[in-house]
Amino acid sequence: MTTVHKLPTELAPNDNVSPKHHHQMPLRRVLSPTFFLGLALLVMFAVYVLLGSYTVTIPDFFTIVINHLTGGEKIPGASFIVMEHKLPRAVVGTMIGIAFGLAGALFQTMLRNPLASPDIIGISYGASAAAVTAIVIFGASGAVVSGAALGGALGVAAIIYAISRGGSGAGGGSRGNAAGNRLILAGVGIAAALHAVVNFLMTRADIRTAADALIWLNGSLNSATWDRAGVLAVSLLVLIPAVIALAGPLRILELGDDAAAGLGIKVNAARLGLVLTAVGLAAVATAAAGPVAFVAFLAGPIARRIVRKPSLPASALTGALIVLLADFFASNIAPVILDGTVLPVGVITGALGAPFLLWLLVTSNRKEA
Repeated sequence: MTTVHKLPTELAPNDNVSPKHHHQMPLRRVLSPTFFLGLALLVMFAVYVLLGSYTVTIPDFFTIVINHLTGGEKIPGASFIVMEHKLPRAVVGTMIGIAFGLAGALFQTMLRNPLASPDIIGISYGASAAAVTAIVIFGASGAVVSGAALGGALGVAAIIYAISRGGSGAGGGSRGNAAGNRLILAGVGIAAALHAVVNFLMTRADIRTAADALIWLNGSLNSATWDRAGVLAVSLLVLIPAVIALAGPLRILELGDDAAAGLGIKVNAARLGLVLTAVGLAAVATAAAGPVAFVAFLAGPIARRIVRKPSLPASALTGALIVLLADFFASNIAPVILDGTVLPVGVITGALGAPFLLWLLVTSNRKEA
């Protein structure tokens, strides 16, 4: 009669498992770095709305929101500041941060290169060039400028996808990396050309029009309204499920095109879906607040260092946290330091992104050496 020996690591259904061991893994999953990122975002959202140049107590905040929803009595001054300025600004900032964070992480993961973000590969510049053209040449404003930015981003993305599809047969390994590098270099070239277009248009504009265009180019939450928040929310309700659906193929594409094709992934279709989704996220965020510099570029690498692996949810939370932190500093701390000057949020994120880019390049060179 054969005796079956059970390996020490195997547990039968009736084996006793201590309560401590049973609850250890679920607790560890709950208390993950992503959970703490979400908690940090919640705290920052509360700080953004309640503190700053105009402070609101927690009871007053809930009173204001409840009265606004039920048509109750408004608190003079406070109700307007909270419901028409602070809260919509915080909501729009959170959503554009999520959109930029996801867009950057999708591009960086798909191309396996931390430089592959909408800021670097020309998508943000496509939106900027189209928006400035609408402002300077056609005198557009508001929703028309946002629509032009959306069209410009999609137009540049079409060129990028054509380049990506041309290199998609490069396969995995070094050939796949070379294709990604060619795409990034092409994006940098497109961005440089569009930057020249923007500079030319700015020199042809009168002072007032140039000032309006410059505010938009820097990226700002000054135009945040509930209407804009509603458009963003609808856009994210469409795009985030697409991100969830594409997360599985994206993980397999990290193995290389040949390996992904061998595992049954339709590489070109998956790339098209990823490019369209990432561009859509970057485009709607840019249309809402302008090309807020380097949020898409910063979110993915910072999230990876926090959670120790590529993570789309962590990248989304990090992007939102960056935008809220930067805008809180620009709106409340910078005026104290700069004698009343209020900076657009894009100036702060740009100041953060430039040294981070240099640091990333230096560390990459050290690894290659």
